[in-house]
Amino acid sequence: MKVDLALQGGGSHGAFTWGVLDRLLEDETLEFAGISGTSAGAINAAVMASGFARDGRGGARAALDAFWRDTSRSGSPFAPLDSRAAGPFALDNLPGYRWINSFWQSFSPYQLNPLNINPLKDLLRRHVDIDALRAGPMRLFITATSVETGRARVFTHADLSLDALVASACLPHLFQAVEIDGEPYWDGGYTGNPALYPLIYDTEALDLLLVRINPLVRKGTPRRNVEIIDRLSEITFNASLIGEMRAIAFVARLMREGRLDTGRYKAMRLHMIADDADLAPLGASSKLNTTLPFLERLHGFGRHAASKWLAAHRADIGVRPTLDIEGEFLG
Repeated sequence: MKVDLALQGGGSHGAFTWGVLDRLLEDETLEFAGISGTSAGAINAAVMASGFARDGRGGARAALDAFWRDTSRSGSPFAPLDSRAAGPFALDNLPGYRWINSFWQSFSPYQLNPLNINPLKDLLRRHVDIDALRAGPMRLFITATSVETGRARVFTHADLSLDALVASACLPHLFQAVEIDGEPYWDGGYTGNPALYPLIYDTEALDLLLVRINPLVRKGTPRRNVEIIDRLSEITFNASLIGEMRAIAFVARLMREGRLDTGRYKAMRLHMIADDADLAPLGASSKLNTTLPFLERLHGFGRHAASKWLAAHRADIGVRPTLDIEGEFLG
């Protein structure tokens, strides 16, 4: 059964998606036609597709495992603060975190990192085979945001590169913009987290499974400056997804009412795996936490969420949608 995957970004919380993919790859009846990813979602997609091209499902699972363990060894910008003092999640509880965070916000990455050192590219070079991505059976769609136009650019086929992956994960307050073909790019989450339209227009699959890691709802009013900034980021990074969901719901309603030509429009069956109960309580600073116990905890959350979804909805793939778009995104 062919399924498209749409993978959100969210820093080290992408280890949740690692767990989801690890579980889905165990189901040999699922065939992944296309994968759209942004930021950590793009990286998960590229690592998974590289491993799959080399050695099938087992190779994809092994590649994801190797990448995230290598990520933990590479460390985060706050590794010197000794994350054990903060417990498994809350880096913002560490002595010195808030001071360093305020310091970083006072300078641009062009001032703090004039040599433009980005360890992510070296990490990706060790785990991503670009030639395999271009020739492999899975079609990848990687989104980055044009700094100059504010529009999304979706990299696919011959456009795929390590630079495109780095651009998709380029947070502008941490890293210099990534130039590709003379144009600067920032994180794709600003314009598509992830972009759904490439999967609708450029693959044959009718089932689209979204792996969502950013909470849509967060109760209460943030009052500290850092909390306000974090919530604004969540809202911004979810806005494009909500917009696409609204359009999909509108088209689906017109098709149900017989007001659109079913020969020209696709009746998509949307599904979603998410875990707000475990992920929503985690602060934004935890997205910088790359300690292995934390990543393994997120991986476990992802496997559990995927297993729960498969048990409830595996039989619905190819038959009916299981995501209530209006209730989940538009209510």
